[in-house]
Amino acid sequence: MKSTNPVDPLAQGAACATDGPISACGLPSKVVIDMSKASVRHTDAEWQKLLTPEQYRVARLQGTEPPFQNAYWDNHEDGVFFSVCSDTPLFDSRDKFESGTGWPSFTKAIEPLFVAVERDSSYGMIRDEVHCTTDGAHLGHAFDDGPPPTGMRYCINSASLRFMPRKQYEAWVAARAVPVAVK
Repeated sequence: MKSTNPVDPLAQGAACATDGPISACGLPSKVVIDMSKASVRHTDAEWQKLLTPEQYRVARLQGTEPPFQNAYWDNHEDGVFFSVCSDTPLFDSRDKFESGTGWPSFTKAIEPLFVAVERDSSYGMIRDEVHCTTDGAHLGHAFDDGPPPTGMRYCINSASLRFMPRKQYEAWVAARAVPVAVK
């Protein structure tokens, strides 16, 4: 899946500030994601059919979308953000905050088991790459400069997410609830 050739971040579609240095979020990741435990798997050709070209570039090729020009950076609706590659709820809008980076930012994941963080030391920086454990989708990066109570900032690409309004999410959860056996 991943090329081992050096990659020019700007050729990969990395976003950067127009008048300044490239931000830590604005570079693609070079982390090798271990897919051996992922439960949702497809070939590259299948992913390309299932996703838009931008979703594929970001979620499967570990790219980065431009800041302030993506679907969810300024979304203030109440609901839940899922992985674009599976039916995995990742982030709640109640944990979203304005980071000023131009990407949706969250203080925590809905369920820590659904996201994994791997050290990314590409491009002369040390960052923590975030991906979905269910499907291996590259989500973005995590930083320890977020607000209380967690102090974390999960800087996430909109192209890796799909949004579900709260009422629809509640119905989705109810439809998947496992009935409790009565004794």
